[in-house]
Amino acid sequence: MSEPATSEPEGVTQRLPVPEKDEPAPEKGGHLPARRFWSARRIPAGIVAALLLGGFGLLLYDISAVRAGHPAMRWRRVLAQQLATRPLDDTWVRVGAGVAAALGLWLIVLALTPGLRALLPMRRTHPDVRAALTRDAAALVLRDRAIEVAGVQSARVRVHRRKADVRAMAHFRELDDVHADLDEVLGDAVRGLGLARPPRLAVRVRRPGRKG
Repeated sequence: MSEPATSEPEGVTQRLPVPEKDEPAPEKGGHLPARRFWSARRIPAGIVAALLLGGFGLLLYDISAVRAGHPAMRWRRVLAQQLATRPLDDTWVRVGAGVAAALGLWLIVLALTPGLRALLPMRRTHPDVRAALTRDAAALVLRDRAIEVAGVQSARVRVHRRKADVRAMAHFRELDDVHADLDEVLGDAVRGLGLARPPRLAVRVRRPGRKG
C-alpha cells in the first residue's frame, strides 16, 4: 500500500519497499536496523563489462579465424611469444602483474563496500521505508541552528559519518558561554535530524581575525 505523497526536506532519499521476510528484528527502542545504502556501481561495472566483452569477443574471433584456416592475429602471436620468452623477474612482467593486482584489489573493494558515503541513514520506524539525509543537508541544518545562537557571527559546519565539525566565530559574549550554548543547541539539532547513528559534535569557537 503506497503512502500519500508529502513534502520532504531536501536531501532525503527513499528506496523501494523491501520484503518483510528479510527484515531483522527491531533494535532496542522500537527502531529497525538502519544500514548504509549500497551504490549500484554502474560506471565500474559498465567499464569492466565493456572491457571483458571486447577482449573475449576479439579472442573468440581470432580463434574462429584460426579454426577456419587463417593465420592468428599478430597481437596474439606476439603476446604468446613474450609470455613464453620473458622471465618472471622482467620489469614489464612485474609492472603488468602490479597493475592487474591493483585493478583486482580495486574491484574487490568496490564489491565489499557500500559506497554512497554522502548519504547518512536515518532511523527506521516502518519496515517498508528507508531514508537517508545527505551530509550537505545535515550541515546546512546545523549551520542554521548555530547562527541562531546569540553571539555567533558566522559558522562553518562539515558533517562526516561519525563526526560533525563546527567552526563558529563569536563577535560578543564570552567564548565559553557561546560554546556551551552551541553544544546544547546543536546537540538537540543532531538528535532532531533522526539519524540512525548521530555524529559526534566537535565545536570550536573563536574571535574574528584569530586563527585556531
